[in-house]
Amino acid sequence: MAWQGMTAADVPAADRFDWFAQVVSQVMLPTAFETEDTAGFYAQGGMLHLGAAQVSRFSYSPLRSRRTPALIRAGDPEQYQLALVTRGSAWFSQLDAEARIGPGDLVVFDSSRPYASGSGLDGEDVEAVVLQIPKDRMPLPSQKVGRLLARRIAGGAGMTALLSRFLTALAEEGPDCPGQQLTGLGSMAVELAASALAGQLGADREAPAELRAHALLREVRAYIEHHLADPDLTPRATAARHHISLRSLYALFEDEPEGVAATIRRRRLERCREDLARPGLAHEPIQTVAARWGFTSATAFSRTFRAVYGTTPREYRADALGSSRG
Repeated sequence: MAWQGMTAADVPAADRFDWFAQVVSQVMLPTAFETEDTAGFYAQGGMLHLGAAQVSRFSYSPLRSRRTPALIRAGDPEQYQLALVTRGSAWFSQLDAEARIGPGDLVVFDSSRPYASGSGLDGEDVEAVVLQIPKDRMPLPSQKVGRLLARRIAGGAGMTALLSRFLTALAEEGPDCPGQQLTGLGSMAVELAASALAGQLGADREAPAELRAHALLREVRAYIEHHLADPDLTPRATAARHHISLRSLYALFEDEPEGVAATIRRRRLERCREDLARPGLAHEPIQTVAARWGFTSATAFSRTFRAVYGTTPREYRADALGSSRG
């Protein structure tokens, strides 16, 4: 299951705080918690698995937490955890740094080092989205990430604003995405996070060209995915949308298995093939299916489909629907 949701409403009031502490220690990392109002404590949230990465979203009553050397020895996922506060306030302390953050701010911490944190500084509940990134998947060198631990990262502008919106949308909409898309979304989240952190270290001069190119490539791929139905989606239009030259767009795809035009064509064909195999869409004319995913010529669609899949759209639909009935 990609999405794992939970709520303290399913737990007796007297056990809710202990339940929350146990859940976080099991699904994220061993942590010690304290709260001044055990009887009134409440929490809810969930985790979304994105391949190697994971995004979690929690809202909870004010509390304090700490991760000691003993807890690290008890279990260390060896991750960087990037927290975005979407409601309320919190503070984090790790090594010699401490950050006080509010809505829209981010902070990063290292699961392999002791830390302390507190939330609900004003007595109000807190809501946060946490991206868990395995250290071996972080594009930035560890010494550079170390310079940002427990430091407030304002999320109101530039790359950090883009990252904040992406994480929020991922937590809200991700559970509705097909499982095969989640790994790609996880890769996008990691590369956006790395680009945002690199920007905090000194803008473009600290962000390796390769890292910036990867982030842009992910952005371009996401744009293509969301505009497949647009018949005007072309390499030239894609380049213009991202304010780069057509030559620069082609250069982004040089080391990829296929070029940008081939990527657009393949994803359109895959979406058409998915729809042709759906019993609920069996009444739709094949031309309607093709047009829905950006093919303006039924003849060209049929020819391209056969060249790629070795069968006509009509034959494919008949075989797929016949198999589903069987």
